[in-house]
Amino acid sequence: MKEERLKGGRPASDPVLEEQVSEALAVLKRGGIILYPTDTVWGIGCDATNPEAVEKIYRLKRRDDRKSMLVLLDRMDNVVRYVRQVPEVAWQLFEVADKPLTLVLPEACGLAPNLVPPEKTIGIRIPDHEFCRRLIHRLNRPLVSTSANLSGEASPRTFSEISAEIRGGVDWTADPAVEGKPTRKPSSIIKLGSGGEVEILRP
Repeated sequence: MKEERLKGGRPASDPVLEEQVSEALAVLKRGGIILYPTDTVWGIGCDATNPEAVEKIYRLKRRDDRKSMLVLLDRMDNVVRYVRQVPEVAWQLFEVADKPLTLVLPEACGLAPNLVPPEKTIGIRIPDHEFCRRLIHRLNRPLVSTSANLSGEASPRTFSEISAEIRGGVDWTADPAVEGKPTRKPSSIIKLGSGGEVEILRP
């Protein structure tokens, strides 16, 4: 029987991947922040329902910009848990996306209050990345994702470009072995209004 393999060629039963997910999960559950890979670039994350953990990320990045933080979910079905009324077009966009896509949706709910901007929107992405999906599934909550850089600095494209201050400011860092094959560039961003309005923020 051919061994099932993950994106990036790692076997589905990979013990390194499982160990990394378990370690990250323990840190997130105790309110810590992590440095981890996604299908785009490396990010800083935490439990998106924990306001104290969210505040730790703001302090590390030296910026309280709620619009710069999005959340990752493991599957589309869970979007309704954190958005009161999902615009119908959102489902279609998630389905047809052929590259990483963040949708900024109205009427966020169930998240840390300091994660949601005054207009009550939230950016949501479903990453095509095995480490992220397994971690989010086991956490059973959204995972904050924001670029692994200090405010005003360029977003790092690779792990080696992440500053020492960021690396030293998190509670746990993923093994680059679970990185997979990221695009090394940010996702596209589309903002949807409750009335079906569509605005492309980043192609």
